[in-house]
Amino acid sequence: MRSAIPYARPGQVVGLFGGSFDPPHRGHVHVTLEAMKAFGLDRVWWLVSPGNPLKTHGPAPLEQRINAARLIMKHPRVEVSDVETLTGTRATVDTLASLRRLYPGVKFVWLMGADNLAQFHDWKNWRLIMDSVAVGVLARPGDRISARMSRAARVYSKYRVDGQARHLLGRSAAPAWCFVNVPMIDVSSTEIRTCGDWASGVLPE
Repeated sequence: MRSAIPYARPGQVVGLFGGSFDPPHRGHVHVTLEAMKAFGLDRVWWLVSPGNPLKTHGPAPLEQRINAARLIMKHPRVEVSDVETLTGTRATVDTLASLRRLYPGVKFVWLMGADNLAQFHDWKNWRLIMDSVAVGVLARPGDRISARMSRAARVYSKYRVDGQARHLLGRSAAPAWCFVNVPMIDVSSTEIRTCGDWASGVLPE
């Protein structure tokens, strides 16, 4: 079942959590809830991507991943969507541009793991992303040092929001980014796929 364009009203702060979710798992749920608390988000949208242009192998069918995401992510302020399919975009920078046009007055925060920040400079027009929306970075085990020493972190060091003010990130004018350490669940989609047990990652415990 495909989704419509999510609803948000002007003035709201919406976290955008994009990825292939191949498969979605309890770690994604945990990070989402932590991000909502840390950054003062009104809502979070899971943007289930048709495919990651940085990956050589395609993910499981989109419909399968969306259904699995909705099975495990049940929260009144979190919505699972295939926005990139609906807007016809693939790269994050293009998706963000479309969303900003569709939702004037809505404040967006791009959410990513610290591992993504470490290679963020490989993303299409990554500086434009940083200059367009606030970015919330959540640490995962073993990724803290590489993320803090990344090219993006160095280039935008003076725009980093102090962790004690992290709840203000969504109200901050871009460029603005914040790095927070949160308790993590040590599970990954890659590990689940490697074990050949896709379903085990999506079933709630």
